[in-house]
Amino acid sequence: MTHEPNASAALLTLSGIGKTYVEPVLRNVSLAVRGGEVLALTGENGAGKSTLSKIICGLEPATDGAMLLDGQPYRPASRTEAETLGIRMVMQELNLIPTLSVAENLYLNQLPHRFGWIDRGRLERDARAQMARVGLTDIDPWKPVGELGIGHQQMIEIARNLIGECRLLILDEPTAMLTHREVELLFEQVARLKANGVAIVYISHRLEELKRVADRIAVLRDGDLVCDDAIDGYSSTDLVRLMVGRAADAEIDLSGRTLGAPLLRVRGLGRTGAVQPTSFDLRAGEILGIAGLIGSGRTELLRLIFGADRADAGHVFIGEGRDAAAIDSPKAAVKAGIAMVTEDRKGQGLLLRQSIAVNTSLARLGAVSTAGWIDHGAEHALAGDYIRKLGVRSRDGQQPVGELSGGNQQKVVIARWLHRDCPVMLFDEPTRGIDIGAKFDIYTVLADLARQGKGLIIVSSDLRELMLICDRIAVMSAGRIANTFERGAWSQDALLEAAFSGYLTQDIASSDHSTAAA
Repeated sequence: MTHEPNASAALLTLSGIGKTYVEPVLRNVSLAVRGGEVLALTGENGAGKSTLSKIICGLEPATDGAMLLDGQPYRPASRTEAETLGIRMVMQELNLIPTLSVAENLYLNQLPHRFGWIDRGRLERDARAQMARVGLTDIDPWKPVGELGIGHQQMIEIARNLIGECRLLILDEPTAMLTHREVELLFEQVARLKANGVAIVYISHRLEELKRVADRIAVLRDGDLVCDDAIDGYSSTDLVRLMVGRAADAEIDLSGRTLGAPLLRVRGLGRTGAVQPTSFDLRAGEILGIAGLIGSGRTELLRLIFGADRADAGHVFIGEGRDAAAIDSPKAAVKAGIAMVTEDRKGQGLLLRQSIAVNTSLARLGAVSTAGWIDHGAEHALAGDYIRKLGVRSRDGQQPVGELSGGNQQKVVIARWLHRDCPVMLFDEPTRGIDIGAKFDIYTVLADLARQGKGLIIVSSDLRELMLICDRIAVMSAGRIANTFERGAWSQDALLEAAFSGYLTQDIASSDHSTAAA
Protein backbone atom coordinates (compact mmCIF):
# COMPACT_ATOMS: atom_id res chain seq x y z
CA MET A 1 0.00 0.00 0.00
CA THR A 2 1.29 3.48 -0.85
CA HIS A 3 -0.05 6.94 -0.13
CA GLU A 4 0.78 10.50 -1.10
CA PRO A 5 3.08 12.29 1.36
CA ASN A 6 1.44 14.77 3.73
CA ALA A 7 3.73 17.72 3.02
CA SER A 8 2.26 19.99 5.69
CA ALA A 9 3.23 17.62 8.52
CA ALA A 10 6.59 16.54 7.10
CA LEU A 11 10.13 17.61 7.87
CA LEU A 12 11.26 16.30 4.49
CA THR A 13 9.08 15.58 1.48
CA LEU A 14 10.15 13.67 -1.62
CA SER A 15 7.98 13.97 -4.73
CA GLY A 16 8.52 11.87 -7.86
CA ILE A 17 12.23 11.28 -7.20
CA GLY A 18 13.98 9.42 -10.01
CA LYS A 19 17.60 8.58 -10.75
CA THR A 20 19.08 7.28 -13.98
CA TYR A 21 22.65 6.14 -14.60
CA VAL A 22 22.83 3.96 -17.68
CA GLU A 23 19.36 2.70 -16.74
CA PRO A 24 16.81 3.96 -14.20
CA VAL A 25 17.60 2.87 -10.63
CA LEU A 26 14.83 4.92 -8.99
CA ARG A 27 11.43 5.75 -10.48
CA ASN A 28 8.83 8.22 -9.17
CA VAL A 29 9.51 7.76 -5.44
CA SER A 30 7.33 9.94 -3.19
CA LEU A 31 7.79 9.85 0.59
CA ALA A 32 7.28 12.07 3.61
CA VAL A 33 9.62 11.90 6.62
CA ARG A 34 8.30 13.43 9.83
CA GLY A 35 10.08 14.65 12.93
CA GLY A 36 10.01 12.21 15.85
CA GLU A 37 9.31 9.27 13.53
CA VAL A 38 11.40 6.25 12.53
CA LEU A 39 10.87 5.31 8.88
CA ALA A 40 12.20 1.86 8.01
CA LEU A 41 13.55 1.69 4.46
CA THR A 42 14.16 -1.78 3.09
CA GLY A 43 14.44 -3.78 -0.11
CA GLU A 44 16.86 -6.12 -1.86
CA ASN A 45 20.40 -5.08 -2.71
CA GLY A 46 20.23 -2.91 -5.81
CA ALA A 47 16.62 -1.87 -5.11
CA GLY A 48 17.66 1.79 -4.77
CA LYS A 49 17.86 2.33 -0.99
CA SER A 50 21.41 3.70 -0.90
CA THR A 51 20.86 5.82 -4.02
CA LEU A 52 17.77 7.43 -2.47
CA SER A 53 19.69 8.10 0.75
CA LYS A 54 22.58 9.68 -1.16
CA ILE A 55 20.15 12.00 -2.97
CA ILE A 56 18.72 13.13 0.38
CA CYS A 57 22.22 13.71 1.77
CA GLY A 58 23.65 15.64 -1.18
CA LEU A 59 25.95 12.89 -2.41
CA GLU A 60 24.00 12.35 -5.64
CA PRO A 61 21.68 14.68 -7.60
CA ALA A 62 18.23 13.40 -8.51
CA THR A 63 17.48 13.04 -12.22
CA ASP A 64 13.77 13.73 -11.68
CA GLY A 65 11.48 15.04 -8.96
CA ALA A 66 11.85 17.53 -6.12
CA MET A 67 12.41 17.69 -2.36
CA LEU A 68 11.12 20.07 0.30
CA LEU A 69 12.71 20.68 3.72
CA ASP A 70 10.33 22.43 6.12
CA GLY A 71 8.21 23.24 3.09
CA GLN A 72 11.07 25.00 1.28
CA PRO A 73 12.85 23.71 -1.86
CA TYR A 74 15.74 21.45 -0.86
CA ARG A 75 18.44 20.33 -3.30
CA PRO A 76 21.78 20.01 -1.49
CA ALA A 77 24.84 20.28 -3.71
CA SER A 78 27.09 18.41 -1.26
CA ARG A 79 27.09 16.37 1.91
CA THR A 80 28.49 19.35 3.79
CA GLU A 81 25.54 21.50 2.73
CA ALA A 82 23.09 18.82 3.86
CA GLU A 83 24.86 18.41 7.21
CA THR A 84 24.74 22.18 7.76
CA LEU A 85 20.96 21.89 7.48
CA GLY A 86 20.90 19.03 10.01
CA ILE A 87 20.68 16.09 7.57
CA ARG A 88 23.15 13.36 8.59
CA MET A 89 23.92 9.89 7.28
CA VAL A 90 25.87 6.97 8.73
CA MET A 91 26.81 5.01 5.62
CA GLN A 92 27.37 1.28 5.46
CA GLU A 93 30.86 1.98 4.12
CA LEU A 94 32.50 4.05 6.83
CA ASN A 95 33.82 7.58 6.35
CA LEU A 96 36.74 7.49 8.79
CA ILE A 97 40.47 8.21 8.39
CA PRO A 98 42.27 5.11 9.74
CA THR A 99 45.56 6.86 10.56
CA LEU A 100 43.92 9.50 12.76
CA SER A 101 42.84 8.89 16.35
CA VAL A 102 39.27 8.30 17.47
CA ALA A 103 39.12 11.82 18.93
CA GLU A 104 40.46 13.42 15.75
CA ASN A 105 37.96 11.51 13.60
CA LEU A 106 35.09 12.61 15.83
CA TYR A 107 35.95 16.33 15.69
CA LEU A 108 37.96 16.53 12.46
CA ASN A 109 36.14 19.61 11.14
CA GLN A 110 35.86 21.35 14.51
CA LEU A 111 39.04 20.63 16.46
CA PRO A 112 39.18 22.82 19.62
CA HIS A 113 41.99 25.39 19.64
CA ARG A 114 43.77 27.41 22.28
CA PHE A 115 46.35 30.08 21.43
CA GLY A 116 46.57 28.67 17.90
CA TRP A 117 47.25 25.10 19.06
CA ILE A 118 44.89 22.14 19.27
CA ASP A 119 43.52 21.94 22.81
CA ARG A 120 44.21 18.24 23.40
CA GLY A 121 42.73 18.26 26.90
CA ARG A 122 39.41 19.61 25.71
CA LEU A 123 39.46 17.35 22.65
CA GLU A 124 39.92 14.31 24.87
CA ARG A 125 37.13 15.38 27.24
CA ASP A 126 34.72 16.05 24.38
CA ALA A 127 35.65 12.78 22.67
CA ARG A 128 35.16 10.71 25.84
CA ALA A 129 31.76 12.32 26.44
CA GLN A 130 30.66 11.63 22.86
CA MET A 131 31.97 8.06 22.95
CA ALA A 132 30.09 7.43 26.20
CA ARG A 133 26.83 8.29 24.42
CA VAL A 134 27.23 5.14 22.33
CA GLY A 135 28.77 2.97 25.05
CA LEU A 136 32.44 3.21 24.00
CA THR A 137 33.83 3.96 27.45
CA ASP A 138 36.63 1.38 27.27
CA ILE A 139 38.43 2.73 24.18
CA ASP A 140 41.38 5.12 24.29
CA PRO A 141 40.34 8.27 22.36
CA TRP A 142 43.93 8.61 21.09
CA LYS A 143 43.97 5.15 19.53
CA PRO A 144 44.16 5.19 15.70
CA VAL A 145 40.79 4.24 14.22
CA GLY A 146 42.48 1.79 11.84
CA GLU A 147 43.48 -0.36 14.83
CA LEU A 148 39.85 -0.87 15.86
CA GLY A 149 37.57 -3.60 14.58
CA ILE A 150 34.85 -2.82 12.05
CA GLY A 151 32.13 -2.92 14.71
CA HIS A 152 33.84 -0.34 16.90
CA GLN A 153 34.53 1.81 13.83
CA GLN A 154 30.81 1.75 13.06
CA MET A 155 29.99 3.00 16.56
CA ILE A 156 32.56 5.80 16.15
CA GLU A 157 30.87 6.82 12.88
CA ILE A 158 27.48 6.90 14.62
CA ALA A 159 28.91 8.99 17.46
CA ARG A 160 30.42 11.45 14.96
CA ASN A 161 27.08 12.01 13.30
CA LEU A 162 25.36 12.75 16.62
CA ILE A 163 27.59 15.78 17.23
CA GLY A 164 25.81 19.11 16.84
CA GLU A 165 22.29 19.64 15.48
CA CYS A 166 20.79 16.58 13.85
CA ARG A 167 17.28 16.95 12.42
CA LEU A 168 17.21 13.88 10.18
CA LEU A 169 19.52 10.91 10.63
CA ILE A 170 19.84 8.17 8.02
CA LEU A 171 21.29 4.91 9.35
CA ASP A 172 22.38 2.51 6.57
CA GLU A 173 22.61 -1.05 7.95
CA PRO A 174 23.78 0.30 11.34
CA THR A 175 23.75 -3.05 13.17
CA ALA A 176 25.38 -5.22 10.50
CA MET A 177 28.62 -5.48 12.50
CA LEU A 178 27.37 -4.80 16.04
CA THR A 179 27.01 -7.21 18.94
CA HIS A 180 23.78 -7.62 20.89
CA ARG A 181 24.98 -5.18 23.57
CA GLU A 182 25.96 -2.56 20.99
CA VAL A 183 22.63 -2.98 19.18
CA GLU A 184 20.82 -2.25 22.44
CA LEU A 185 22.92 0.90 22.92
CA LEU A 186 22.07 1.99 19.39
CA PHE A 187 18.35 1.44 19.99
CA GLU A 188 18.60 3.59 23.12
CA GLN A 189 20.09 6.38 21.00
CA VAL A 190 17.34 5.98 18.40
CA ALA A 191 14.68 6.26 21.12
CA ARG A 192 16.36 9.35 22.58
CA LEU A 193 16.64 11.05 19.19
CA LYS A 194 13.04 10.20 18.37
CA ALA A 195 11.87 11.69 21.70
CA ASN A 196 13.78 14.88 20.82
CA GLY A 197 11.89 15.20 17.53
CA VAL A 198 14.64 13.92 15.21
CA ALA A 199 13.42 12.13 12.08
CA ILE A 200 15.20 8.82 11.43
CA VAL A 201 15.41 6.79 8.24
CA TYR A 202 16.54 3.30 9.27
CA ILE A 203 17.82 1.09 6.45
CA SER A 204 18.11 -2.60 7.29
CA HIS A 205 17.41 -6.11 6.02
CA ARG A 206 16.78 -7.40 9.55
CA LEU A 207 13.00 -7.39 9.58
CA GLU A 208 12.53 -8.28 13.27
CA GLU A 209 14.79 -5.33 14.06
CA LEU A 210 12.72 -3.02 11.86
CA LYS A 211 9.49 -4.09 13.52
CA ARG A 212 11.00 -3.28 16.88
CA VAL A 213 12.40 0.15 16.10
CA ALA A 214 10.25 1.64 13.29
CA ASP A 215 6.86 3.35 13.05
CA ARG A 216 6.50 3.12 9.27
CA ILE A 217 7.90 0.89 6.55
CA ALA A 218 8.85 1.88 3.01
CA VAL A 219 9.83 -0.95 0.64
CA LEU A 220 11.70 -0.47 -2.64
CA ARG A 221 11.76 -3.16 -5.33
CA ASP A 222 13.74 -2.63 -8.53
CA GLY A 223 13.67 1.15 -8.04
CA ASP A 224 9.92 1.40 -7.39
CA LEU A 225 8.24 2.21 -4.09
CA VAL A 226 5.92 -0.75 -3.50
CA CYS A 227 4.92 -0.03 0.11
CA ASP A 228 4.67 3.03 2.39
CA ASP A 229 2.56 2.21 5.42
CA ALA A 230 2.46 1.71 9.19
CA ILE A 231 4.73 -1.24 9.99
CA ASP A 232 2.40 -2.82 12.55
CA GLY A 233 0.20 -4.27 9.83
CA TYR A 234 2.95 -6.36 8.23
CA SER A 235 4.54 -9.64 9.24
CA SER A 236 8.12 -10.50 8.30
CA THR A 237 6.74 -12.87 5.65
CA ASP A 238 4.65 -10.03 4.18
CA LEU A 239 7.71 -7.78 3.98
CA VAL A 240 9.86 -10.46 2.33
CA ARG A 241 7.21 -10.94 -0.35
CA LEU A 242 7.14 -7.19 -0.96
CA MET A 243 10.94 -7.05 -1.19
CA VAL A 244 11.62 -10.03 -3.42
CA GLY A 245 8.24 -10.81 -4.96
CA ARG A 246 8.22 -14.25 -3.29
CA ALA A 247 8.54 -15.85 0.13
CA ALA A 248 12.08 -16.65 1.36
CA ASP A 249 12.77 -20.21 2.42
CA ALA A 250 12.73 -20.71 6.17
CA GLU A 251 15.00 -23.77 6.08
CA ILE A 252 18.28 -24.61 4.38
CA ASP A 253 18.77 -28.08 2.93
CA LEU A 254 21.89 -29.42 4.63
CA SER A 255 21.25 -33.04 3.61
CA GLY A 256 23.42 -35.16 1.35
CA ARG A 257 26.62 -34.55 3.28
CA THR A 258 29.07 -37.01 4.78
CA LEU A 259 31.44 -35.59 7.38
CA GLY A 260 34.89 -36.95 6.57
CA ALA A 261 38.39 -36.82 7.99
CA PRO A 262 39.85 -33.54 9.30
CA LEU A 263 40.87 -31.16 6.52
CA LEU A 264 42.25 -28.50 8.86
CA ARG A 265 43.98 -28.97 12.20
CA VAL A 266 44.63 -26.00 14.50
CA ARG A 267 46.99 -26.76 17.36
CA GLY A 268 47.72 -24.29 20.19
CA LEU A 269 47.39 -21.35 17.80
CA GLY A 270 47.61 -17.97 19.51
CA ARG A 271 48.84 -14.42 19.43
CA THR A 272 49.53 -12.37 22.55
CA GLY A 273 46.80 -9.84 23.24
CA ALA A 274 44.46 -11.21 20.57
CA VAL A 275 43.92 -14.99 20.69
CA GLN A 276 44.81 -17.39 23.49
CA PRO A 277 46.23 -20.78 22.39
CA THR A 278 43.43 -22.54 20.53
CA SER A 279 43.03 -26.06 19.12
CA PHE A 280 40.31 -27.65 17.00
CA ASP A 281 39.75 -29.72 13.85
CA LEU A 282 37.60 -28.92 10.81
CA ARG A 283 36.25 -31.98 9.00
CA ALA A 284 35.44 -32.42 5.33
CA GLY A 285 31.82 -31.45 4.67
CA GLU A 286 31.50 -29.59 7.98
CA ILE A 287 30.26 -26.04 8.57
CA LEU A 288 31.81 -24.66 11.76
CA GLY A 289 30.51 -21.35 13.06
CA ILE A 290 32.45 -18.95 15.26
CA ALA A 291 30.37 -16.62 17.42
CA GLY A 292 31.35 -13.99 19.97
CA LEU A 293 31.28 -10.32 20.79
CA ILE A 294 33.21 -7.79 18.72
CA GLY A 295 36.76 -7.81 20.05
CA SER A 296 36.49 -11.43 21.24
CA GLY A 297 39.13 -12.59 18.75
CA ARG A 298 36.91 -14.09 16.01
CA THR A 299 38.44 -12.22 13.07
CA GLU A 300 41.90 -12.43 14.61
CA LEU A 301 41.62 -16.24 14.79
CA LEU A 302 40.68 -16.45 11.11
CA ARG A 303 43.60 -14.19 10.19
CA LEU A 304 45.98 -16.42 12.16
CA ILE A 305 44.68 -19.53 10.39
CA PHE A 306 45.13 -17.82 7.01
CA GLY A 307 48.61 -16.58 7.95
CA ALA A 308 47.63 -12.92 7.52
CA ASP A 309 48.82 -12.26 11.09
CA ARG A 310 51.86 -14.00 12.51
CA ALA A 311 51.13 -16.35 15.40
CA ASP A 312 53.52 -16.44 18.35
CA ALA A 313 52.28 -19.88 19.44
CA GLY A 314 50.97 -23.02 17.78
CA HIS A 315 50.57 -24.31 14.25
CA VAL A 316 48.01 -24.76 11.47
CA PHE A 317 48.02 -27.86 9.27
CA ILE A 318 45.97 -28.77 6.22
CA GLY A 319 45.80 -32.43 5.22
CA GLU A 320 46.93 -35.47 7.17
CA GLY A 321 50.07 -37.45 7.89
CA ARG A 322 53.20 -36.81 5.86
CA ASP A 323 51.26 -34.79 3.30
CA ALA A 324 50.12 -32.23 5.87
CA ALA A 325 51.21 -28.68 5.03
CA ALA A 326 52.02 -26.10 7.70
CA ILE A 327 50.53 -22.63 7.12
CA ASP A 328 52.55 -19.54 8.01
CA SER A 329 51.56 -16.97 5.36
CA PRO A 330 48.61 -16.13 3.06
CA LYS A 331 50.67 -17.39 0.10
CA ALA A 332 51.19 -20.74 1.82
CA ALA A 333 47.50 -20.84 2.80
CA VAL A 334 46.24 -20.28 -0.74
CA LYS A 335 48.77 -22.73 -2.16
CA ALA A 336 47.65 -25.37 0.34
CA GLY A 337 43.98 -24.78 -0.48
CA ILE A 338 42.66 -22.29 2.10
CA ALA A 339 40.47 -19.39 0.96
CA MET A 340 39.42 -16.40 3.08
CA VAL A 341 36.51 -14.08 2.40
CA THR A 342 37.35 -11.00 4.49
CA GLU A 343 34.82 -8.85 6.38
CA ASP A 344 36.32 -5.68 4.81
CA ARG A 345 35.37 -6.25 1.19
CA LYS A 346 36.34 -2.75 0.01
CA GLY A 347 39.61 -2.40 1.87
CA GLN A 348 40.92 -5.96 1.53
CA GLY A 349 38.69 -7.95 -0.79
CA LEU A 350 38.18 -6.10 -4.08
CA LEU A 351 39.80 -4.04 -6.82
CA LEU A 352 36.97 -1.50 -6.96
CA ARG A 353 37.96 0.12 -10.26
CA GLN A 354 38.31 -3.22 -12.02
CA SER A 355 35.49 -5.21 -13.58
CA ILE A 356 33.53 -8.09 -12.10
CA ALA A 357 35.37 -10.35 -14.56
CA VAL A 358 38.83 -9.25 -13.36
CA ASN A 359 37.88 -9.59 -9.69
CA THR A 360 36.34 -13.03 -10.21
CA SER A 361 39.30 -14.52 -12.07
CA LEU A 362 42.00 -12.96 -9.89
CA ALA A 363 42.57 -15.91 -7.54
CA ARG A 364 43.15 -18.36 -10.42
CA LEU A 365 44.40 -16.53 -13.48
CA GLY A 366 45.82 -19.68 -15.04
CA ALA A 367 42.29 -20.90 -15.76
CA VAL A 368 41.62 -17.93 -18.06
CA SER A 369 45.11 -17.58 -19.58
CA THR A 370 46.83 -18.97 -22.64
CA ALA A 371 50.63 -18.83 -22.94
CA GLY A 372 50.75 -16.16 -20.25
CA TRP A 373 48.08 -13.93 -21.84
CA ILE A 374 44.62 -13.36 -20.38
CA ASP A 375 41.85 -14.82 -22.54
CA HIS A 376 39.26 -12.05 -22.07
CA GLY A 377 36.54 -14.18 -23.67
CA ALA A 378 37.10 -16.94 -21.11
CA GLU A 379 37.29 -14.37 -18.32
CA HIS A 380 34.01 -12.80 -19.41
CA ALA A 381 32.31 -16.22 -19.67
CA LEU A 382 33.55 -17.12 -16.18
CA ALA A 383 32.13 -13.88 -14.75
CA GLY A 384 28.81 -14.46 -16.49
CA ASP A 385 28.60 -17.93 -14.98
CA TYR A 386 29.05 -16.65 -11.42
CA ILE A 387 26.76 -13.67 -12.00
CA ARG A 388 24.02 -16.18 -12.79
CA LYS A 389 24.92 -18.62 -9.99
CA LEU A 390 25.02 -15.98 -7.25
CA GLY A 391 22.41 -13.61 -8.66
CA VAL A 392 24.78 -10.62 -8.91
CA ARG A 393 22.79 -7.56 -9.99
CA SER A 394 24.87 -5.92 -12.69
CA ARG A 395 24.85 -4.85 -16.33
CA ASP A 396 27.39 -7.52 -17.29
CA GLY A 397 30.79 -8.88 -16.29
CA GLN A 398 32.57 -5.73 -17.51
CA GLN A 399 30.88 -3.43 -14.98
CA PRO A 400 33.35 -2.00 -12.41
CA VAL A 401 32.82 -3.58 -8.99
CA GLY A 402 32.83 -0.13 -7.35
CA GLU A 403 29.50 0.61 -9.06
CA LEU A 404 27.74 -2.35 -7.42
CA SER A 405 25.77 -2.27 -4.19
CA GLY A 406 27.49 -3.61 -1.07
CA GLY A 407 25.73 -6.96 -1.15
CA ASN A 408 26.57 -7.55 -4.78
CA GLN A 409 30.21 -6.63 -4.10
CA GLN A 410 30.23 -9.32 -1.42
CA LYS A 411 28.95 -11.86 -3.93
CA VAL A 412 31.86 -11.03 -6.26
CA VAL A 413 34.36 -11.69 -3.43
CA ILE A 414 32.72 -15.07 -2.81
CA ALA A 415 32.73 -15.83 -6.55
CA ARG A 416 36.51 -15.32 -6.69
CA TRP A 417 37.16 -17.97 -4.07
CA LEU A 418 34.57 -20.34 -5.49
CA HIS A 419 36.56 -20.12 -8.73
CA ARG A 420 39.75 -21.00 -6.83
CA ASP A 421 38.01 -24.17 -5.58
CA CYS A 422 39.79 -24.44 -2.22
CA PRO A 423 38.99 -27.40 0.09
CA VAL A 424 38.96 -25.12 3.18
CA MET A 425 37.07 -21.83 3.10
CA LEU A 426 37.06 -19.15 5.82
CA PHE A 427 34.17 -16.67 5.74
CA ASP A 428 34.25 -13.53 7.92
CA GLU A 429 30.73 -12.01 8.04
CA PRO A 430 29.79 -13.40 4.59
CA THR A 431 26.28 -11.89 4.54
CA ARG A 432 26.96 -8.50 6.14
CA GLY A 433 24.82 -5.90 4.38
CA ILE A 434 23.08 -8.45 2.17
CA ASP A 435 19.29 -8.59 1.84
CA ILE A 436 17.21 -11.56 2.94
CA GLY A 437 16.69 -13.06 -0.52
CA ALA A 438 20.40 -12.88 -1.29
CA LYS A 439 21.30 -14.29 2.13
CA PHE A 440 19.38 -17.46 1.40
CA ASP A 441 21.06 -17.67 -2.00
CA ILE A 442 24.45 -17.59 -0.24
CA TYR A 443 23.32 -20.09 2.42
CA THR A 444 22.43 -22.44 -0.42
CA VAL A 445 25.90 -21.93 -1.93
CA LEU A 446 27.51 -22.72 1.45
CA ALA A 447 25.44 -25.90 1.79
CA ASP A 448 26.44 -26.97 -1.73
CA LEU A 449 30.12 -26.40 -0.89
CA ALA A 450 29.78 -28.59 2.19
CA ARG A 451 28.10 -31.29 0.07
CA GLN A 452 31.16 -31.18 -2.20
CA GLY A 453 33.27 -32.14 0.83
CA LYS A 454 34.75 -28.72 1.57
CA GLY A 455 35.27 -27.57 5.16
CA LEU A 456 33.82 -24.15 6.03
CA ILE A 457 34.49 -21.84 8.98
CA ILE A 458 32.03 -18.97 9.28
CA VAL A 459 32.37 -15.97 11.60
CA SER A 460 29.08 -14.12 12.01
CA SER A 461 27.54 -11.59 14.40
CA ASP A 462 24.11 -13.04 13.59
CA LEU A 463 23.49 -15.97 15.94
CA ARG A 464 20.34 -17.01 14.07
CA GLU A 465 22.41 -17.27 10.90
CA LEU A 466 24.93 -19.56 12.57
CA MET A 467 22.17 -21.65 14.16
CA LEU A 468 20.55 -22.08 10.75
CA ILE A 469 23.55 -23.26 8.74
CA CYS A 470 26.20 -24.69 11.08
CA ASP A 471 26.99 -28.18 12.37
CA ARG A 472 28.94 -26.80 15.34
CA ILE A 473 29.29 -23.32 16.84
CA ALA A 474 32.44 -22.36 18.76
CA VAL A 475 31.91 -19.28 20.93
CA MET A 476 34.87 -16.99 21.56
CA SER A 477 35.10 -14.76 24.61
CA ALA A 478 38.06 -12.57 25.60
CA GLY A 479 40.34 -14.22 23.04
CA ARG A 480 39.59 -17.87 23.76
CA ILE A 481 37.02 -20.48 22.74
CA ALA A 482 34.76 -20.52 25.79
CA ASN A 483 32.53 -23.36 24.61
CA THR A 484 31.64 -25.38 21.52
CA PHE A 485 28.06 -26.48 20.84
CA GLU A 486 26.85 -29.27 18.57
CA ARG A 487 23.72 -28.79 16.42
CA GLY A 488 20.68 -29.47 18.58
CA ALA A 489 22.53 -28.68 21.81
CA TRP A 490 22.59 -24.90 21.48
CA SER A 491 20.17 -22.07 22.19
CA GLN A 492 20.53 -18.35 21.65
CA ASP A 493 20.69 -17.79 25.42
CA ALA A 494 23.42 -20.43 25.84
CA LEU A 495 25.47 -18.90 23.01
CA LEU A 496 25.16 -15.41 24.50
CA GLU A 497 26.09 -16.67 27.97
CA ALA A 498 29.25 -18.24 26.55
CA ALA A 499 30.07 -15.04 24.64
CA PHE A 500 30.01 -12.98 27.85
CA SER A 501 31.66 -15.60 30.07
CA GLY A 502 35.28 -14.55 29.52
CA TYR A 503 34.54 -10.91 30.31
CA LEU A 504 32.64 -11.80 33.49
CA THR A 505 35.67 -13.84 34.61
CA GLN A 506 37.93 -10.86 33.92
CA ASP A 507 35.66 -8.54 35.90
CA ILE A 508 35.61 -10.92 38.87
CA ALA A 509 39.40 -11.35 38.76
CA SER A 510 39.88 -7.58 38.54
CA SER A 511 37.53 -7.05 41.49
CA ASP A 512 39.33 -9.70 43.57
CA HIS A 513 42.68 -8.11 42.72
CA SER A 514 41.44 -4.65 43.74
CA THR A 515 40.07 -6.02 47.02
CA ALA A 516 43.35 -7.78 47.80
CA ALA A 517 45.32 -4.63 47.02
CA ALA A 518 43.11 -2.59 49.33
